[in-house]
Amino acid sequence: MDKPSPAGIPQTTPRASATFDAYTLSEIRRAAATGLYDIRGGGAKRRVPHFDDLLFLGASVSRYPLEGYREKCATNVTLGTRFAKKPIELKIPITIAGMSFGSLSAQAKEALGRGASALGTSTTTGDGGMTPEERGHSDILVYQLLPSRYGMNPNDLRKADAIEVVVGQGAKPGGGGMLLGQKISPRVAEMRTLPEGIDQRSACRHPDWTGPDDLEIKIHELREITDWEKPIYIKVGASRPYYDTALAVKAGADVVVLDGMQGGTAATQEVFIEHVGIPILAAIRPAVQALQDLGMHRKVQLVVSGGIRNGADVAKALALGADAVSIGTAALAALGDNDPALEAEYEKLGTTAGCYDDWHEGRDPAGITTQDPELAARLDPVAAGRRLANYLAVLTLEAQTIARACGKSHVLNLEPEDLVALSVEAAAMAQVPLAGTNWVPGKGGY
Repeated sequence: MDKPSPAGIPQTTPRASATFDAYTLSEIRRAAATGLYDIRGGGAKRRVPHFDDLLFLGASVSRYPLEGYREKCATNVTLGTRFAKKPIELKIPITIAGMSFGSLSAQAKEALGRGASALGTSTTTGDGGMTPEERGHSDILVYQLLPSRYGMNPNDLRKADAIEVVVGQGAKPGGGGMLLGQKISPRVAEMRTLPEGIDQRSACRHPDWTGPDDLEIKIHELREITDWEKPIYIKVGASRPYYDTALAVKAGADVVVLDGMQGGTAATQEVFIEHVGIPILAAIRPAVQALQDLGMHRKVQLVVSGGIRNGADVAKALALGADAVSIGTAALAALGDNDPALEAEYEKLGTTAGCYDDWHEGRDPAGITTQDPELAARLDPVAAGRRLANYLAVLTLEAQTIARACGKSHVLNLEPEDLVALSVEAAAMAQVPLAGTNWVPGKGGY
């Protein structure tokens, strides 16, 4: 409705700028007032092409579905079959991503281990080393080796079931880690050999190598330390997935972990999270193509992460060629992160349930992303672990339901032929036809 001026002359309705929207203007004002860039946790919040832009083609006359109660659809997956003497056997193709003690409370790490173990899958240490709580409650534990070397301990390497060499994360490929002083508790400081209460910033690259040839030497060192028993993963942030996957294979990886820009982080610059890296939807097919070109698809396993939320996301990632997925942000939500029951406390922190991302401040009322003893004590690791186990069970059942509808007796039998896209962008990224056509952008058709 036109707004009249004081003189009675009609005026156009005020219109906000799509470029300079309310959030952008508030960020300009914040930056102008402080002279500091914004830091937060979590992953990219902007809208990017994602798994929601894909649909499955369920069976009808031309395909034969499986009956849900009498015909089995298997979900097991083996990781590390290339070189390791003891590959990892998972009951479900969903793993827990690396999240450090320091970023998370000891109670949260224990809960992750409990939930993952209940479903027969793995959890991952993150930066800063291995805690007794996590090792003691994780039947299958992956030990992360990061540029910081914080908490690096050869004895813990031997205690782990696999080793993940972290080259990059989806939220910040090319960037280092960050753990601010308010979360450097006495225990965290001791594990990381740091002074208490001082900001910790990790290097953006490993000090032991400058390229894939040196990485190959490091992988051999890790294999010697662990008697060639443990699978060696290489984790990369999604940016140049074809070349990064190929070079990880050349260096000797058993498993490649590919993390898209929707993947979370404990803390980094907002501008990094939103403007560096690519969506996981755009990264999977180039990585799979690299494995296929090298004759290594399904021989070197591919684990993908970044924005996995439900069983449909799991099934779509597997159909595009992944062997398993990894979840982080969703796992924290299952534990109780951003729960509306805590809305009053989130409001005191200047935010609201569902939007809380100041994980670096250590004031999480859910007791998950904190080192404050009183807040951390709020999280019951047994109850939280049970919630995570329930969530993992639902993801698995949903993925099985879709696989059966496509006529598959194993979730890993899902394939690109089972998918179509709802947008040209998603069709191009996933390299599947636009719905209602046989057109894959860039590959002809009609």
